[in-house]
Amino acid sequence: MAGVKIAAPPAVVLVLGDEELLVTRAVTEAVQAARATDPDADVREYEAGAVSAGEVAEMLSPSLFGGRRLLVLRSGQDARKDLTAALLGYAKQPDPDVTLLVTHAGGAKGKAFADGLRSAGATVVPAAKLKGHRERVAFVRDEFRRAGGRCTDDAAEALLAAVGNDLRELSAACAQLLADTGGRVDAATVARYYRGRAEVSGFTVADAAIIGDVPGALEALRWALHVGVDPVPIADALADGIRTVARVASAGRGSPYQLASSLGMPAWKIERAQRQSRGWSAEGLVDAMHAAARCNADVKGGSDDRDYALERAVVAVAQARRSGGDLR
Repeated sequence: MAGVKIAAPPAVVLVLGDEELLVTRAVTEAVQAARATDPDADVREYEAGAVSAGEVAEMLSPSLFGGRRLLVLRSGQDARKDLTAALLGYAKQPDPDVTLLVTHAGGAKGKAFADGLRSAGATVVPAAKLKGHRERVAFVRDEFRRAGGRCTDDAAEALLAAVGNDLRELSAACAQLLADTGGRVDAATVARYYRGRAEVSGFTVADAAIIGDVPGALEALRWALHVGVDPVPIADALADGIRTVARVASAGRGSPYQLASSLGMPAWKIERAQRQSRGWSAEGLVDAMHAAARCNADVKGGSDDRDYALERAVVAVAQARRSGGDLR
Protein backbone atom coordinates (compact mmCIF):
# COMPACT_ATOMS: atom_id res chain seq x y z
CA MET A 1 0.00 0.00 0.00
CA ALA A 2 1.47 3.39 -0.99
CA GLY A 3 2.70 5.53 1.85
CA VAL A 4 2.84 2.68 4.38
CA LYS A 5 6.30 1.74 5.58
CA ILE A 6 6.68 -1.94 6.39
CA ALA A 7 8.91 -2.69 9.37
CA ALA A 8 12.17 -4.38 8.42
CA PRO A 9 12.65 -7.96 9.60
CA PRO A 10 15.20 -8.59 12.40
CA ALA A 11 18.85 -8.41 11.39
CA VAL A 12 19.85 -11.67 13.09
CA VAL A 13 17.47 -14.54 13.88
CA LEU A 14 18.30 -17.71 15.80
CA VAL A 15 15.80 -20.55 15.34
CA LEU A 16 16.57 -22.79 18.29
CA GLY A 17 15.32 -26.38 18.36
CA ASP A 18 14.82 -29.46 16.21
CA GLU A 19 11.07 -29.65 15.66
CA GLU A 20 10.91 -29.75 11.87
CA LEU A 21 7.53 -28.04 11.51
CA LEU A 22 8.50 -25.12 13.75
CA VAL A 23 11.88 -24.68 12.05
CA THR A 24 10.34 -24.74 8.58
CA ARG A 25 7.66 -22.29 9.65
CA ALA A 26 10.25 -19.86 11.06
CA VAL A 27 12.27 -19.93 7.84
CA THR A 28 9.15 -19.46 5.71
CA GLU A 29 8.04 -16.49 7.78
CA ALA A 30 11.50 -14.91 7.47
CA VAL A 31 11.35 -15.25 3.68
CA GLN A 32 7.86 -13.72 3.63
CA ALA A 33 9.02 -10.83 5.83
CA ALA A 34 12.03 -10.14 3.58
CA ARG A 35 9.90 -10.15 0.45
CA ALA A 36 7.23 -8.02 2.07
CA THR A 37 9.82 -5.23 2.35
CA ASP A 38 11.42 -6.03 -1.02
CA PRO A 39 9.69 -8.34 -3.53
CA ASP A 40 13.05 -8.88 -5.24
CA ALA A 41 14.87 -9.83 -2.03
CA ASP A 42 17.88 -12.08 -2.59
CA VAL A 43 17.29 -15.28 -0.56
CA ARG A 44 20.06 -17.86 -0.22
CA GLU A 45 20.22 -20.99 1.89
CA TYR A 46 23.22 -23.06 2.95
CA GLU A 47 24.10 -25.92 5.28
CA ALA A 48 26.39 -24.43 7.90
CA GLY A 49 28.72 -27.42 7.85
CA ALA A 50 29.27 -27.19 4.10
CA VAL A 51 29.96 -23.49 3.59
CA SER A 52 33.14 -21.49 4.17
CA ALA A 53 33.56 -18.30 6.14
CA GLY A 54 34.60 -16.56 2.91
CA GLU A 55 31.39 -17.51 1.08
CA VAL A 56 29.26 -16.25 3.95
CA ALA A 57 31.29 -13.05 4.25
CA GLU A 58 30.62 -12.34 0.57
CA MET A 59 26.88 -12.77 1.12
CA LEU A 60 26.88 -10.55 4.19
CA SER A 61 29.07 -7.76 2.77
CA PRO A 62 27.41 -4.49 1.65
CA SER A 63 25.97 -4.73 -1.84
CA LEU A 64 26.69 -2.12 -4.51
CA PHE A 65 23.18 -2.62 -5.84
CA GLY A 66 21.31 -2.45 -2.54
CA GLY A 67 18.15 -4.46 -2.00
CA ARG A 68 17.02 -6.79 0.73
CA ARG A 69 18.94 -10.01 1.38
CA LEU A 70 18.22 -13.07 3.50
CA LEU A 71 20.88 -15.63 4.33
CA VAL A 72 19.60 -18.87 5.88
CA LEU A 73 22.21 -21.09 7.51
CA ARG A 74 20.77 -24.45 8.49
CA SER A 75 22.22 -26.74 11.18
CA GLY A 76 24.27 -24.01 12.80
CA GLN A 77 25.59 -26.53 15.34
CA ASP A 78 27.69 -28.01 12.50
CA ALA A 79 29.48 -24.74 11.64
CA ARG A 80 33.29 -24.80 11.81
CA LYS A 81 35.17 -22.54 14.20
CA ASP A 82 36.23 -20.00 11.58
CA LEU A 83 32.65 -19.61 10.41
CA THR A 84 31.23 -19.24 13.91
CA ALA A 85 33.86 -16.63 14.75
CA ALA A 86 33.03 -14.65 11.60
CA LEU A 87 29.29 -14.81 12.22
CA LEU A 88 29.53 -13.83 15.87
CA GLY A 89 31.65 -10.84 14.87
CA TYR A 90 29.12 -9.89 12.19
CA ALA A 91 26.15 -10.29 14.58
CA LYS A 92 27.49 -7.48 16.77
CA GLN A 93 27.19 -4.99 13.89
CA PRO A 94 24.86 -6.46 11.26
CA ASP A 95 23.96 -4.85 7.96
CA PRO A 96 20.43 -3.39 8.28
CA ASP A 97 19.58 -4.54 4.74
CA VAL A 98 20.44 -8.18 5.49
CA THR A 99 18.70 -10.80 7.62
CA LEU A 100 20.94 -13.59 8.86
CA LEU A 101 18.88 -16.56 10.02
CA VAL A 102 20.63 -19.48 11.71
CA THR A 103 18.86 -22.70 12.63
CA HIS A 104 20.37 -24.63 15.53
CA ALA A 105 19.22 -27.97 16.95
CA GLY A 106 19.59 -26.65 20.48
CA GLY A 107 21.76 -29.43 21.95
CA ALA A 108 25.23 -29.36 23.43
CA LYS A 109 26.95 -29.41 20.04
CA GLY A 110 27.74 -25.86 18.95
CA LYS A 111 26.12 -24.44 22.09
CA ALA A 112 28.70 -21.65 22.34
CA PHE A 113 27.67 -20.45 18.87
CA ALA A 114 23.99 -20.31 19.82
CA ASP A 115 24.81 -18.58 23.11
CA GLY A 116 26.99 -16.06 21.29
CA LEU A 117 24.26 -15.17 18.81
CA ARG A 118 21.81 -14.72 21.67
CA SER A 119 24.27 -12.49 23.54
CA ALA A 120 24.81 -10.42 20.40
CA GLY A 121 21.11 -9.59 20.34
CA ALA A 122 19.71 -12.14 17.92
CA THR A 123 15.94 -12.57 17.88
CA VAL A 124 15.40 -16.10 19.23
CA VAL A 125 12.57 -18.20 17.79
CA PRO A 126 11.90 -21.31 19.93
CA ALA A 127 11.53 -24.49 17.86
CA ALA A 128 12.15 -27.29 20.35
CA LYS A 129 10.15 -30.50 20.21
CA LEU A 130 7.06 -30.41 22.40
CA LYS A 131 7.56 -32.98 25.14
CA GLY A 132 4.59 -32.48 27.46
CA HIS A 133 0.90 -33.10 26.89
CA ARG A 134 -0.01 -29.58 28.01
CA GLU A 135 2.48 -28.12 25.50
CA ARG A 136 0.72 -29.99 22.71
CA VAL A 137 -2.69 -28.78 23.88
CA ALA A 138 -1.30 -25.22 23.84
CA PHE A 139 0.10 -25.81 20.33
CA VAL A 140 -3.32 -26.87 19.03
CA ARG A 141 -5.00 -23.85 20.58
CA ASP A 142 -2.32 -21.55 19.16
CA GLU A 143 -2.84 -23.05 15.69
CA PHE A 144 -6.46 -21.92 15.81
CA ARG A 145 -5.54 -18.47 17.15
CA ARG A 146 -2.96 -17.96 14.39
CA ALA A 147 -5.71 -18.37 11.81
CA GLY A 148 -8.24 -16.24 13.70
CA GLY A 149 -10.21 -19.15 15.14
CA ARG A 150 -10.89 -20.48 18.61
CA CYS A 151 -10.97 -23.89 20.25
CA THR A 152 -11.53 -25.09 23.80
CA ASP A 153 -9.12 -27.19 25.85
CA ASP A 154 -11.53 -30.11 25.51
CA ALA A 155 -11.47 -29.74 21.72
CA ALA A 156 -7.66 -29.67 21.71
CA GLU A 157 -7.58 -32.80 23.90
CA ALA A 158 -10.02 -34.54 21.58
CA LEU A 159 -8.00 -33.62 18.50
CA LEU A 160 -4.81 -34.96 20.08
CA ALA A 161 -6.59 -38.21 20.93
CA ALA A 162 -7.88 -38.53 17.36
CA VAL A 163 -4.83 -37.40 15.36
CA GLY A 164 -1.83 -38.12 17.58
CA ASN A 165 1.22 -36.05 18.52
CA ASP A 166 2.80 -35.33 15.13
CA LEU A 167 2.76 -31.54 14.76
CA ARG A 168 2.42 -31.61 10.98
CA GLU A 169 -0.67 -33.79 11.19
CA LEU A 170 -2.09 -31.66 14.00
CA SER A 171 -1.48 -28.46 12.05
CA ALA A 172 -3.18 -29.92 8.96
CA ALA A 173 -6.13 -31.10 11.05
CA CYS A 174 -6.52 -27.65 12.61
CA ALA A 175 -6.48 -26.00 9.18
CA GLN A 176 -9.11 -28.42 7.88
CA LEU A 177 -11.40 -27.88 10.87
CA LEU A 178 -11.05 -24.12 10.53
CA ALA A 179 -11.91 -24.27 6.84
CA ASP A 180 -14.95 -26.45 7.47
CA THR A 181 -16.40 -24.86 10.60
CA GLY A 182 -15.82 -21.13 10.29
CA GLY A 183 -13.34 -20.95 13.15
CA ARG A 184 -15.16 -22.02 16.34
CA VAL A 185 -14.34 -25.58 17.36
CA ASP A 186 -15.40 -27.53 20.44
CA ALA A 187 -15.06 -31.16 21.48
CA ALA A 188 -18.36 -32.08 19.82
CA THR A 189 -17.08 -30.70 16.51
CA VAL A 190 -13.91 -32.78 16.75
CA ALA A 191 -15.94 -35.89 17.64
CA ARG A 192 -18.21 -35.31 14.65
CA TYR A 193 -15.27 -35.05 12.25
CA TYR A 194 -13.12 -37.81 13.68
CA ARG A 195 -15.55 -40.36 15.05
CA GLY A 196 -14.92 -42.47 11.96
CA ARG A 197 -11.17 -42.73 12.29
CA ALA A 198 -9.81 -46.25 12.54
CA GLU A 199 -7.53 -45.05 15.35
CA VAL A 200 -10.42 -45.10 17.83
CA SER A 201 -9.13 -47.13 20.76
CA GLY A 202 -10.17 -48.72 24.00
CA PHE A 203 -9.18 -45.51 25.76
CA THR A 204 -11.75 -43.58 23.71
CA VAL A 205 -14.42 -46.02 24.93
CA ALA A 206 -13.17 -45.93 28.52
CA ASP A 207 -12.99 -42.13 28.72
CA ALA A 208 -16.62 -41.80 27.62
CA ALA A 209 -17.85 -44.51 30.02
CA ILE A 210 -15.99 -43.03 32.99
CA ILE A 211 -17.66 -39.64 32.58
CA GLY A 212 -21.07 -41.30 32.24
CA ASP A 213 -21.54 -40.72 28.50
CA VAL A 214 -23.32 -43.96 27.62
CA PRO A 215 -24.27 -43.02 24.02
CA GLY A 216 -20.76 -41.78 23.28
CA ALA A 217 -19.11 -44.83 24.84
CA LEU A 218 -21.37 -47.28 23.00
CA GLU A 219 -20.85 -45.47 19.69
CA ALA A 220 -17.06 -45.52 20.14
CA LEU A 221 -17.20 -49.19 21.19
CA ARG A 222 -19.25 -50.27 18.19
CA TRP A 223 -16.97 -48.39 15.80
CA ALA A 224 -13.84 -49.82 17.42
CA LEU A 225 -15.21 -53.34 17.05
CA HIS A 226 -16.32 -52.60 13.50
CA VAL A 227 -12.82 -51.54 12.41
CA GLY A 228 -11.25 -54.56 14.06
CA VAL A 229 -9.98 -53.42 17.46
CA ASP A 230 -9.63 -56.54 19.61
CA PRO A 231 -11.97 -56.68 22.66
CA VAL A 232 -9.12 -57.49 25.07
CA PRO A 233 -7.34 -54.08 24.92
CA ILE A 234 -10.72 -52.35 25.15
CA ALA A 235 -11.51 -54.24 28.36
CA ASP A 236 -8.00 -53.51 29.66
CA ALA A 237 -8.39 -49.79 28.92
CA LEU A 238 -11.71 -49.71 30.79
CA ALA A 239 -10.17 -51.38 33.84
CA ASP A 240 -7.09 -49.14 33.69
CA GLY A 241 -9.21 -45.99 33.48
CA ILE A 242 -11.25 -46.92 36.53
CA ARG A 243 -8.15 -47.90 38.54
CA THR A 244 -6.49 -44.60 37.62
CA VAL A 245 -9.50 -42.56 38.76
CA ALA A 246 -9.63 -44.53 42.02
CA ARG A 247 -5.90 -44.05 42.71
CA VAL A 248 -5.95 -40.35 41.95
CA ALA A 249 -9.14 -39.79 43.98
CA SER A 250 -7.68 -41.62 46.99
CA ALA A 251 -4.56 -39.41 46.87
CA GLY A 252 -6.68 -36.38 47.75
CA ARG A 253 -6.54 -32.93 46.32
CA GLY A 254 -3.28 -31.53 45.10
CA SER A 255 -1.36 -30.31 42.11
CA PRO A 256 -0.91 -32.96 39.41
CA TYR A 257 2.77 -32.10 39.35
CA GLN A 258 3.08 -32.65 43.11
CA LEU A 259 1.25 -35.98 42.92
CA ALA A 260 3.12 -37.25 39.86
CA SER A 261 6.10 -38.70 41.72
CA SER A 262 4.13 -40.32 44.54
CA LEU A 263 1.62 -41.92 42.17
CA GLY A 264 4.15 -42.82 39.49
CA MET A 265 2.04 -41.22 36.74
CA PRO A 266 2.61 -38.32 34.35
CA ALA A 267 1.00 -35.07 35.49
CA TRP A 268 -1.28 -34.87 32.44
CA LYS A 269 -2.77 -38.28 33.27
CA ILE A 270 -3.41 -37.22 36.87
CA GLU A 271 -5.02 -33.98 35.72
CA ARG A 272 -7.35 -35.91 33.40
CA ALA A 273 -8.25 -38.41 36.15
CA GLN A 274 -9.01 -35.55 38.56
CA ARG A 275 -11.52 -34.19 36.07
CA GLN A 276 -12.99 -37.64 35.46
CA SER A 277 -13.38 -38.33 39.20
CA ARG A 278 -16.08 -35.68 39.53
CA GLY A 279 -19.42 -37.37 40.11
CA TRP A 280 -17.94 -40.61 41.43
CA SER A 281 -18.51 -42.04 44.91
CA ALA A 282 -16.32 -44.63 46.64
CA GLU A 283 -19.15 -47.19 46.34
CA GLY A 284 -19.61 -46.39 42.67
CA LEU A 285 -15.93 -46.97 41.98
CA VAL A 286 -16.09 -50.36 43.72
CA ASP A 287 -19.07 -51.33 41.56
CA ALA A 288 -17.26 -50.13 38.43
CA MET A 289 -14.15 -52.13 39.28
CA HIS A 290 -16.28 -55.25 39.75
CA ALA A 291 -17.93 -54.66 36.36
CA ALA A 292 -14.51 -54.14 34.70
CA ALA A 293 -13.11 -57.30 36.32
CA ARG A 294 -16.06 -59.38 35.13
CA CYS A 295 -15.67 -57.88 31.64
CA ASN A 296 -11.98 -58.80 31.56
CA ALA A 297 -12.79 -62.39 32.51
CA ASP A 298 -15.53 -62.57 29.88
CA VAL A 299 -13.49 -61.23 26.96
CA LYS A 300 -10.52 -63.43 27.86
CA GLY A 301 -12.45 -66.65 27.49
CA GLY A 302 -15.39 -66.62 29.88
CA SER A 303 -18.08 -65.54 27.42
CA ASP A 304 -19.30 -66.67 24.03
CA ASP A 305 -20.28 -63.08 23.14
CA ARG A 306 -17.37 -60.77 23.89
CA ASP A 307 -18.97 -57.79 22.17
CA TYR A 308 -22.02 -58.02 24.41
CA ALA A 309 -19.80 -58.36 27.48
CA LEU A 310 -18.13 -55.08 26.58
CA GLU A 311 -21.45 -53.30 26.00
CA ARG A 312 -22.76 -54.55 29.34
CA ALA A 313 -19.60 -53.34 31.12
CA VAL A 314 -19.73 -49.89 29.51
CA VAL A 315 -23.32 -49.40 30.67
CA ALA A 316 -22.53 -50.76 34.16
CA VAL A 317 -19.56 -48.39 34.58
CA ALA A 318 -21.57 -45.36 33.49
CA GLN A 319 -24.42 -46.31 35.83
CA ALA A 320 -21.99 -46.85 38.73
CA ARG A 321 -20.80 -43.27 38.33
CA ARG A 322 -24.34 -42.06 39.01
CA SER A 323 -24.91 -44.31 42.02
CA GLY A 324 -23.56 -42.04 44.74
CA GLY A 325 -22.31 -38.60 45.72
CA ASP A 326 -19.15 -36.89 44.62
CA LEU A 327 -15.89 -38.24 46.12
CA ARG A 328 -14.85 -34.71 46.95
